Order: sequence, then C-alpha cells, then structure tokens
Amino acid sequence: MAKTKVFIDGSEGTTGLRIFERFAERDDIELLKISSELRKDPEEIKKFINASDITFLCLPDAAAREAVAMVENDNVRIIDTSTAHRTEDGWAYGYPELSEKHRDAIKNGKRIAVPGCHATGFITLVYPLIAGNILPKDYPITSFSLTGYSGGGKKMIAEYEEEVRGIELDSPREYALGQTHKHLKEMKAITGLTREPLFSPIVADYYSGMVVSVPFYTDMLNGKNTPESIHKYLEEYYKDEKFISVMPFGTETDYNGFLAGNGCSGWDGMEIYVTGNEDRILVSARFDNLGKGASGAAIQCLNVMLGCDEAKGLNL
Repeated sequence: MAKTKVFIDGSEGTTGLRIFERFAERDDIELLKISSELRKDPEEIKKFINASDITFLCLPDAAAREAVAMVENDNVRIIDTSTAHRTEDGWAYGYPELSEKHRDAIKNGKRIAVPGCHATGFITLVYPLIAGNILPKDYPITSFSLTGYSGGGKKMIAEYEEEVRGIELDSPREYALGQTHKHLKEMKAITGLTREPLFSPIVADYYSGMVVSVPFYTDMLNGKNTPESIHKYLEEYYKDEKFISVMPFGTETDYNGFLAGNGCSGWDGMEIYVTGNEDRILVSARFDNLGKGASGAAIQCLNVMLGCDEAKGLNL
C-alpha cells in the first residue's frame, strides 16, 4: 500500500514540531523533509508542496496565503493551521464533531482550515446549543478562556522560560483587551451568532492546557432549561465522539469545585462540564491547546481525509 506523502511547511514552529513528532510511529506516512537552509526558499517550498499528497501549513497568515497560491498540482490537499482561511469560501472548517456535514466536508475537501484553540472550546459549547434552538443567535454572549503560555508560540514560550523574567509573568494575565482577538471572527461565523462574543482570554504561568467557559442566563434561553437538561443535551449530541467526553454531572466536586487549566495537558481529547443553578448555567471545555486545540486537531483532520481511525497517532 502506497504511503501518503506529507509535507509540513513551518515544521520548526510549535504546532509544526508537534505534528512532525506525531508521525514518528506511523507507517502509512512518508514525510517530505525540506533542508533547513532552504526552508524559507519559495521555489523549494513550492516544489515540496506540489510533490505532496497533503501539505500542512504551520505559518503566519500572510505566509499561509502565499503557500496556497503556490499549489499547481490539483491533487494536493492543504491543512492550514493558521487563521487565514477559517471563514473563507471553499475551505472546510476542520471540526468533524460539529456535524456530519462538517465531517464530510473534511473527508472530501482539498482545503481544510484547522480551528483556533480558543475558538475550539467556544464553538464546542455554543454550536450545539444554537443548532438545537436552545441558545438564540442574538444572545449577548460572553466567554473567558484560561490558557498555558505555549499558545503564544515560540516568542512567548521563551519569555516565560527565561531564568530572569518580569514579575508580571508570575501572575495570570488578561489580554486582547480591545475585543479584537483573532479567533472572534470564526467564533461568530461558525456558530451562526449574529454578534461577536465579549471574549476575555487569560494566559497563565503553566505550559499547556486550557479551560474555555461560557455562562448563560436561563431566562434568556429558548424553553425551560436547567444545568441537568443542558448536560443531557450535550451528552446526547456528542455521544458517539471519541475525542469529546461530557463529564458526568457533578464531576467538578471531585476537584473540590476547581477546574485546573492544565488538567488535560498532553491529552488529545476534550472534557465538557456543565455547572450552575436554575438561574445561571456555566458550560466549560477543558483540553490541551497543543492537542485538540492545534496539532492534535490537525492530525485528526488528516485521519478523516485518509479514511482511517480518527485517533490514529493521537493520545486518547
């Protein structure tokens, strides 16, 4: 059986390195390796892209667009981990669990955009509730997200891991204060919301893992809803998905009511928690920003495209 030829453009970045590492034990993949001195040479990159069956783009947005423009071989399929194409026509959104339509688009598509890490948690929680007409599309939604510093890439990792560093890095830090976070566009577009969320991301002094939470007032939802009913609905929605576990109701008490951001670090799945009371409900997604929030999601998309076990090469 012929191996699938895979090229990773941007293999020295955080996401690219993790994708590269995940192919170490796979016998169905032939990695096309560009020499380090030519990894930024446009002609050499173009040659490798067009020699591949599937190319991963682990690049800044502008470079990702340039790489797509280099495709001349109609058989080349692209999996882009950047923000560049997540809401563009002709690109499948790389989140197969959302619906069979999404899974089919990934399986049959030639252009796949991997979701952003914060967006992954948010969309996991919000998309099903809108699809089930529980959450109105015009709900004035808010969300906060706690993440490890690896989500900021090489520069932020270096800042946090310096022996001598600023005291402010010892504390969680809220950012994107101007409500301009780059994931907002897909958070709105993919869920079908009519307005962008009020979104507050927070980076803290640990390497990887995140918790994304969305609160709701029950009297602003459609119908009569309780934490128990929302839990049951999400449990049914994701019941056949091996990457997503809706945790048993009340599980948060096992952690004395705390959800640690690094609780899923190194794991490629996701946990969903539903908490609250009859007036206010909180839904939370806990996962690894480098797993289901990045390289793990990219590999899952590859597996869907190849028609093999979606968890192949991943840690579940």
